[in-house]
Amino acid sequence: MSECEAAGGAPLSVEELLSLLRGRWQASYDLQLVRRQGRLYLHVMWGHLEQQSFPLTAEAYGEKLAAIVASLNGLGVAAQVRQWLATTRDRPRLGKALSLPLQLPEGRASEFLL
Repeated sequence: MSECEAAGGAPLSVEELLSLLRGRWQASYDLQLVRRQGRLYLHVMWGHLEQQSFPLTAEAYGEKLAAIVASLNGLGVAAQVRQWLATTRDRPRLGKALSLPLQLPEGRASEFLL
């Protein structure tokens, strides 16, 4: 059993994450992992791939999502992210990102937040 499965969920894939974003908000929003005051957050930013002014190409966006998915899976928080994206009632607005405080499994926080 992998660490992700042991932590309570199958690993996320880029395709699943895109499907969750598009299913929830009909857009491929930008994501960021943010460390603040010893905590780690997943931010859903207000910019999205479908905007003409979005600074990334589709390929660069896919690469960025792949890196974020790898980090989320490595941290063992795939199930949290999946649940939150499926149930949050908020939506990103210009200048205001949505923020998910990640509840990291014991020991993972110190590895990631060095």
